[in-house]
Amino acid sequence: MIGPRSSDTLLRRGLKLSHLRLLAALGEAGQLTQAAAAIGVTQPAASRQVAEIERIIGHPVHERTGRGVGLTAIGRALATRAARVRMELDDAARDLAEIASGGVGHVRIGAVTGPALDRVLPALHSENLRHPNVTVEVVVSPSDLLCEQLLAGRLDFAVGRLPDGLQSEVLAFAAMESEPVALIARHGHPLLRKPDPLHAAQLLAYDWVMPGPDNLLTRTVLARLQGLGLPRPTQRVLTASFLLTLALLQQSDAIAAVSLASAKQFTSGAEAGFDLLPIDLGVIVEPYGMITRARVSLPPTSQRLCDLIRQAMPGR
Repeated sequence: MIGPRSSDTLLRRGLKLSHLRLLAALGEAGQLTQAAAAIGVTQPAASRQVAEIERIIGHPVHERTGRGVGLTAIGRALATRAARVRMELDDAARDLAEIASGGVGHVRIGAVTGPALDRVLPALHSENLRHPNVTVEVVVSPSDLLCEQLLAGRLDFAVGRLPDGLQSEVLAFAAMESEPVALIARHGHPLLRKPDPLHAAQLLAYDWVMPGPDNLLTRTVLARLQGLGLPRPTQRVLTASFLLTLALLQQSDAIAAVSLASAKQFTSGAEAGFDLLPIDLGVIVEPYGMITRARVSLPPTSQRLCDLIRQAMPGR
């Protein structure tokens, strides 16, 4: 049976890395057959390993449910820990490979749109100049999806915000800076042709393109409009896709609320196709920051790029 000192005895009782590997796969797949295929063993072999695990810990780790076989509460707890062990071993292998290869490495970064342009892009330019043999994979997504990928070990670190309710003991967050929000529209938009300074009420004559109501940017914009005594703008299309937002603006008189960093990237130059609307509503989104797995050391190349991103000077 698992007792108060079980953390000292599981390995002594015979728990092996192969058991942890299977548990991690079970946690991801949820089904024994799929987990066995994921780690390259037969289903009977996986069943024998599960039996060994249950004998060692003295508790079942899987049980039959209405949808087949699922993990018990103890099984889920072990699977979570096993996934962390697997990620640590993967990172250890990357450490050794980077040291042996003399600085060659691969880094997996996640970022929300504004910091991806304002922070990650300058850091990548600097890294490419200094270490041309390093490859970088960048995923641009909302913060909740980035955190899911980070916890699954598919990202080394992310630049974004911790979703509400996420346990702080599994992810570490270091705040960096707040994000001002700007409004953009296509070249030739009617609001850009008005001779007098724009007033906030004039903006409400047009559709606004923003993410859904649960998105932090949208909530912040709507709260600010309410504080200014203005009604909610018309939103006929809701999207978190920046590319789709730009496409919608090109084909209509809609306007979009986006981070100032994103706005500046896509409104500079005569060929940009978009302009900043000459009005500041005073919308500022709460700080984004560097997100890493708690109590985890990054491989050397990832740590160097993480530091570069934190030190980058955004071009406001």
